[in-house]
Amino acid sequence: MLKYQEHKLAVAPMMDWTDRHCRFFHRQLTRRALLYTEMVVADAVIHGARERLLGFDETEHPVALQLGGSDPQKLAEAARIGEGFGYDEINLNVGCPSDRVQSGTFGACLMKVPDLVADCVAAMKAAVTIPVTVKCRIGVDEQNPEPALDALADGVFAAGADALWVHARKAWLEGLSPKENRDIPPLDYDRVYRLKAGKSNKFIGINGGVQSLEEAARHLDHVDGAMLGRAAYHTPGILAGVDAAFYGGKAGAYDFAALIHTMADYAARHIEQGGRLGHVTRHMVGLFHGLPGARRFRQILSTDATKPGAGPDVLKAAFAAVDFDRVEKAA
Repeated sequence: MLKYQEHKLAVAPMMDWTDRHCRFFHRQLTRRALLYTEMVVADAVIHGARERLLGFDETEHPVALQLGGSDPQKLAEAARIGEGFGYDEINLNVGCPSDRVQSGTFGACLMKVPDLVADCVAAMKAAVTIPVTVKCRIGVDEQNPEPALDALADGVFAAGADALWVHARKAWLEGLSPKENRDIPPLDYDRVYRLKAGKSNKFIGINGGVQSLEEAARHLDHVDGAMLGRAAYHTPGILAGVDAAFYGGKAGAYDFAALIHTMADYAARHIEQGGRLGHVTRHMVGLFHGLPGARRFRQILSTDATKPGAGPDVLKAAFAAVDFDRVEKAA
């Protein structure tokens, strides 16, 4: 397990997006970035189909399980189960503003009850040996982000949290949809920077609106980690530069030939187990965004790969549409 301080760059947990196929794909682009699951509700972990909900490929490490819930004992049990599956970290969601999350009294609405969040963290820390972290907003609704974020941070760190990832926006639980909550509330990076300035010995990571590795690097002048969300999903090719930019990896042209074979083999295994090609390829559509051949690549993956019976040859055909000589020059 890596020291938590080494997690300079992470890919955010994103509902309906960062499933096991997405994470396997992202791991082929960066060996070092910390990857997160979609949020999984603690009750589902305890009572549901665990292999379907929690199973992952060993190559995904380091990978963190994000849990949703507000019952300390249930979260502790779900954390134990997650550790048993081999996850490197357990993260508590205190930032999701969706209606479904609100109805379960967890997610962003927990910003209003920092003492309960601290109790949840303490219970999870007592249950597992791996890091327990929290992902939150700077506040919700009419809260003043200064005392609200401080109260949340003070509580979770006192309870033993290993890190706090902060989405630098408020969440509005009334009046804005989950999608609108990702864009409309203004970003306030300075609020997160101030939090870090007051907690120099604690890991504080930042999330929200980070569009490039260059932006992520600038944030690291102020905080310990930067988290990419939609930019990593819609333009995953940027992840190929993570290891060189943040972890001292070797810079150079990315080996797309190896990626073709790895993803085709992975897709074949998934299909043999009863899955569909589109389950894998839907996460790959933006790989060559803005580069030669990207349009045809997207067309093939958006049409042919979704047809019943589609196999790995469709994925290979999509890659064949890309002019890799020109892609390398563009890079």
